[in-house]
Amino acid sequence: MNSIFENLQRLDENIAQICRRCGRKREDVLLIGVTKTRTPQEMNTAISWGITDIGENKVQEIMDKYDQVDPVRWHMIGHLQTNKVKYIIDKVCLIHSVDSVKLAEEINKRAGEKGITAQILIQINAAGEESKFGIDKEGFENLLESITGSCEHIKVKGLMTIAPYDPDPENVRVYFRQVKEYFDQYKEIKNSRMDFEHLSMGMSGDYEVAIEEGATMVRIGSAIFGPRNYNI
Repeated sequence: MNSIFENLQRLDENIAQICRRCGRKREDVLLIGVTKTRTPQEMNTAISWGITDIGENKVQEIMDKYDQVDPVRWHMIGHLQTNKVKYIIDKVCLIHSVDSVKLAEEINKRAGEKGITAQILIQINAAGEESKFGIDKEGFENLLESITGSCEHIKVKGLMTIAPYDPDPENVRVYFRQVKEYFDQYKEIKNSRMDFEHLSMGMSGDYEVAIEEGATMVRIGSAIFGPRNYNI
């Protein structure tokens, strides 16, 4: 079995190669290590290699691991329930999964209580999958308008999407391209409520296509740590 170090080295080299191939710089793509079900020891191994950002799907895992992990930037990448926002609002640097006015209002409220500005991404469900969270284009525009109009403690930093699973990543390129088009429509608008800097898309099975289509963040778990351990 390959070590975490070996997997990270191979992954980093592959990302660099993809960037060269499509005329981008390696530093334009942030590798977020996804640590769902991973132990603090595994996480610290990845951090010692050079991982600066980790993503968790569940609030409880952030709470359980937060004090056991070396200094790192935490990302909330999974679905976030409104009643859990208060636990992580001052622990994560970016919430990737905002998809409703109700959630945005709660984030705004909790950020205001802490005297901080919460940085968020709006999650787009480009394929319209009922099994996934996120919103369509119309919902996105309405949500963005609501946040920028009334949420003074939030800054929208870009978009996130999760493509449908397909053994051939080429089949999901269309969804990444669609979200990049949304991103490009707004990236030149910069103010206190909005600054589209991040495009979070691509996971272990499809990150190559995502980078080719403009991802600035890729969320990689199994390609770093191996298959998930659901027994912890």
